[in-house]
Amino acid sequence: MPTLVFVESAEGKIKKTSLEAVAYAHALGASVTAIALGAVDTAELESLGKYGAQKVLHVADSKFNQGVIQAYASVLTQALADEKADILVLADSSLGTPVAARVAARTGSSLASNVVSLPDTSAGFVVKRSIYTGKAFANVALNNAKKVISLKKNAAEAKEVGSTASVTPYTVSVPDTDFAVKILSSEKATGEVLLPEANIVVSGGRGMKGPEHWGMLEDLAKVLHAATGCSKPVSDMGWRPHHEHVGQTGVKVAPQLYVAVGISGAIQHLAGVNSSKYIVVINKDAEAPFFKAADYGIVGDAFEVIPKLTEALKAAK
Repeated sequence: MPTLVFVESAEGKIKKTSLEAVAYAHALGASVTAIALGAVDTAELESLGKYGAQKVLHVADSKFNQGVIQAYASVLTQALADEKADILVLADSSLGTPVAARVAARTGSSLASNVVSLPDTSAGFVVKRSIYTGKAFANVALNNAKKVISLKKNAAEAKEVGSTASVTPYTVSVPDTDFAVKILSSEKATGEVLLPEANIVVSGGRGMKGPEHWGMLEDLAKVLHAATGCSKPVSDMGWRPHHEHVGQTGVKVAPQLYVAVGISGAIQHLAGVNSSKYIVVINKDAEAPFFKAADYGIVGDAFEVIPKLTEALKAAK
């Protein structure tokens, strides 16, 4: 039976986390059908074949341009039945996670979120998931016939394994009550590289001493093709926009590289970044708690270190 994958998009482009979900589904071994809702470029949908999807269902109705959770759950529930799929895979996100929970409840599926690896099927169907904000792992058996798996960022490599997928228009009847909640407006993050999707993040804290000094971090981020982030106190003081706040109560990130500049390393901040593959800390306080979580650390004044690091990176390129 095929595995169904819900893919998310932004500005008509498929998100990287959804490409990882398609690659993960392909690695499960069954055929993969992806489903996308709202306005998405056809070429983007066809490109899902490169990551393992054989077919893509596209619900092009403009009603689905906004992520109304109840409506999305109704569509995916119907698609699972129509495709005779026993497994739904999707990315952990502000949209994917609540949709996964509703689909699991409606279909009587076993649900696992924050999944970080392929299942062990030697004795049933056991998945490994991240718990306690990445400080531990739990092996969870999914015993029901149907399963919903939401995947943690960077848990699968979005590598190319095929060519293009066929795109099929998909029409499904959704009750008006699913649209009882209206999204009147939304504030979207801006920038060349968006924080939730970034492979590299450069963040600053109160050690930057004020918003007028952020230009040096932006220069470093530009050289690294990175997104910029900040600690909670920085966003609370209005130095940086709230959508750049990284931490337990802000954006949780899992980049390949996280660079923390002038951030002491409060536990709430660490909870939002401890899934990063590598952490580099730059701080003039050698006793800063962040150094205990760092893979690499530089004890020094950021106003001296960052310009030199930026110039060295430019020279290396």
